Amino acid sequence: MIRIHFIAIGGAAMHNLALAVASKAGYQVTGSDDEIFDPALTHLREAGLLPDEMGWHPERITKDIDAIILGMHAREDNPELVKARELGLKIYSFPEYLYEQTKDKIRIVVGGSHGKTTTTSMILYVLNRLGIEADYMVGAQIEGFERMVRLSDTAKYAVFEGDEYLTSPLDLRSKFLWYHPHIAILTGIAWDHINVFPTFPEYVETFRKFIEGVEPDGSFIWYKGDENLRAIAEGARKDITCIPYDAYEGKVEMQVFGRHNMQNLQAAMLACHCIGVAPDDFYREISTFTGASNRLEKICETADSVAYKDFAHSPSKLKATINAVRERYPEKKLIACMELHTFSSLMADFLPQYKGCMAEADVAYVYFNPKVIEHKRLTPITKEEVREAFGTENVEVFTESEALQKAVRDQFSVVSPQGIALLMMSSGTFDGVNIKEFAAQLLS
Repeated sequence: MIRIHFIAIGGAAMHNLALAVASKAGYQVTGSDDEIFDPALTHLREAGLLPDEMGWHPERITKDIDAIILGMHAREDNPELVKARELGLKIYSFPEYLYEQTKDKIRIVVGGSHGKTTTTSMILYVLNRLGIEADYMVGAQIEGFERMVRLSDTAKYAVFEGDEYLTSPLDLRSKFLWYHPHIAILTGIAWDHINVFPTFPEYVETFRKFIEGVEPDGSFIWYKGDENLRAIAEGARKDITCIPYDAYEGKVEMQVFGRHNMQNLQAAMLACHCIGVAPDDFYREISTFTGASNRLEKICETADSVAYKDFAHSPSKLKATINAVRERYPEKKLIACMELHTFSSLMADFLPQYKGCMAEADVAYVYFNPKVIEHKRLTPITKEEVREAFGTENVEVFTESEALQKAVRDQFSVVSPQGIALLMMSSGTFDGVNIKEFAAQLLS
């Protein structure tokens, strides 16, 4: 029996990896965390992997543990991590372990500042529809897939969403540098994670290193509208086949929409083509793809109005998502709400990156909670600074969730002959709002 212990098992990716490892024959999985929320809480409980009690318990770290998998949520002085290092146990980061388990497979890795999850989901959706087995790690739930991580002894391929954020408290390199893909996709580069990459050139550099790590005679699929990607492609090793792409403009009717999604779709097609999937087969199967959860996900619709939720929080994602909904519903009153929730989005130095990104909305509401800024130990920002940074007259800023909700309700109380398109965008919850229920109440 191989014993694996997860430190910080409650993370979205970590708990899915724990479930994947526990499902393999001959593995025993344990884990710990100081707090675990749904859906991880329910998933771990149903699998019998939920820790008996919250907190860190170094006495449970013993020499008979074969490997530790360390989550980003844990700190370097974590008591269990300290004990594991004292005992000389093998310690893996999340991406390091994924690579270790798939190093003999053909790896497709999707990176970029935006569109990673959707592009990865599109590849997996088509492979699944065509009966092509693949291991995977993706940051959202996909139709037809039970979990967000799969590891097997039988799959020839592995498809990973490649995140540029830090690997672990012990390894401050980008996660995707571990994966060494045979087929690499970069969807675009727009400055993010300013707390990790304080300058844009430093941010671009980690993507260049990612392409340096492509396996010999591998492929690099890149969006040709991005000048930074063009420079990376021009400087790539001579053995790497560089394949530029643009948005899909074919005649097959798709369920997803927006130019950014047509770009994602084309990148996914090229990756699948690299492993032998015919383009016609790809387009036929992808035509029924409705999207990954929380990525321009339709959550409610009536005869005259519609509501979507999206994970968008960075400027490039925000702009692409709003523009896609405006293009889809040109006559409707577009009400766009977004929450500043991540480190970067709440930093005064980064706020100017948002200039003009909500201009296409008829009504643009921006929300942030000053207590979150305090918790993240960031310099306080004001409503006035945020509004000035976004730079368009349609923007109104809120710091109280109840006030934001009331403003949205007031918008729905005014008759709009052409109907309303509501777009709720956040990597959080606007401080406890059940977005699906909120939208359903508004549209009813």
